[in-house]
Amino acid sequence: MSPAASTTAPQSEAGPTATSVKVSTSPRPASRLAIELTVPGGRCQASYDSAFEKLSRSVKLPGFRKGKVPRPVLLQQIGPLRIRATALEELVDGVFREALGQEKIEAIGRPDLTEGFEAVLERFQPGSELTFTLELDVEPTPTLRSTKGLKAEAEPVAYDPARVDELLDQSRRQMAALVPVEDRAAASGDVAQVSFSGTYADSGEAIGGGSSDGMEVELEEGRMIPGFVEGIIGMKPGETAAVSCTFPESYPQEEAAGRQAEFTITLIDLKTRELPPLDDAFAQQASDKQTLAELRAELEGRLREDAEKRHRANRHDALVEALVEQLEVELPETLVQEEVRNLIEQTAGQIAQQGMDIKKLFTPELVRSLMDTSRPEAEQRLRRSLALKALAAAEAIEVAEADLAAKIQEVRRGLSDTANIDPERLRQAIADDLLRERLLEWLEANATVTDKAPAPPNAAESESAEAPAQPKAKKAAKATD
Repeated sequence: MSPAASTTAPQSEAGPTATSVKVSTSPRPASRLAIELTVPGGRCQASYDSAFEKLSRSVKLPGFRKGKVPRPVLLQQIGPLRIRATALEELVDGVFREALGQEKIEAIGRPDLTEGFEAVLERFQPGSELTFTLELDVEPTPTLRSTKGLKAEAEPVAYDPARVDELLDQSRRQMAALVPVEDRAAASGDVAQVSFSGTYADSGEAIGGGSSDGMEVELEEGRMIPGFVEGIIGMKPGETAAVSCTFPESYPQEEAAGRQAEFTITLIDLKTRELPPLDDAFAQQASDKQTLAELRAELEGRLREDAEKRHRANRHDALVEALVEQLEVELPETLVQEEVRNLIEQTAGQIAQQGMDIKKLFTPELVRSLMDTSRPEAEQRLRRSLALKALAAAEAIEVAEADLAAKIQEVRRGLSDTANIDPERLRQAIADDLLRERLLEWLEANATVTDKAPAPPNAAESESAEAPAQPKAKKAAKATD
């Protein structure tokens, strides 16, 4: 379809008739299209007569058989405005659908009357020609200023040998035995059983939920509100101390956020962790390996593989971002809002998996806030997707049918239950994944990616290479969750 066009939509093969609609289109910003429709008087009259007939069938009046009520009586009963409004609704919907097919418009979302329905209704008269304009979002047409010779910088991810020892230490802590402490004061890393009660420093009011007759506290930074753990360290079992704390500004309970508090804490019992020796027996208890050397080798392999995967993902992200910089497109609001909803649904799903009540948590106010804060990410995701779509079109990159069929068979073999899987949706998902792989491979071959200066190793970076699991009985229990 050309940016601006004017045609007549014939209603029969014999050519234009009294019901032919004149259609002209013109582009609007933000991937919108204006469609001006001129409807002849005969078509307006036919729509009015159809609406009158439909509404008349719903009227029952004493003394008249159904469908035999005189027209003046029906007009008085139904009201002329209601008939005209119903006729206009059906007329707009009908000619809009005809225009979509005639002009081959890839519409997304519902159209809007530029004047508003009420203004058009005032002008609508059966038997008279009517012209109105609809605006709607259409599928964007992304283009790229350039596809080859792009340059990008990726965040490097290097294997850190120190992570092996850290993971082993984590596992040892999980398997440690708690041993009573009697001859010293509480120290960082201990496990304390305490009773406490708290009040707000500014009012003396008791803190809701701020008391316990016996709670186990790991004496590590960040476990409790600032000042609480620090107040316990140095105490001996049986001692009581007054401890001053401050609730963080980001504390979930608004009543407490940012306020100072006074806690009276009694140390009831104190224990320390006795770590198992780092030997072959530990390896056998923590994993399915027979020796510590085998366990170390396995952890090293997992960490190396994880670093390679994340490095490759960073390279791909950098390449796509470089491609997005070449993108020319206007994002239609319909697609942006759809992507925002997808992001919010993903967030809700993740929260639900943690056992939280979505209906209580996702208040209308929170949803409105999330829609605002999610918009930049939604727009960026759309641009990335459209940039790859434009690349596929510009370089004629596609997935061979044989490769797609083979991949579908491979995936289906790995699924335990395929009865409830929509084959078309599965096919489309696999096709999208394969095409993305092809596009990324093409970018790797036709662009230059360099690594940024390496950042200091971060022990928290690797999430997929977890510590060796707890003893085997605990591993089996987790596997059946």
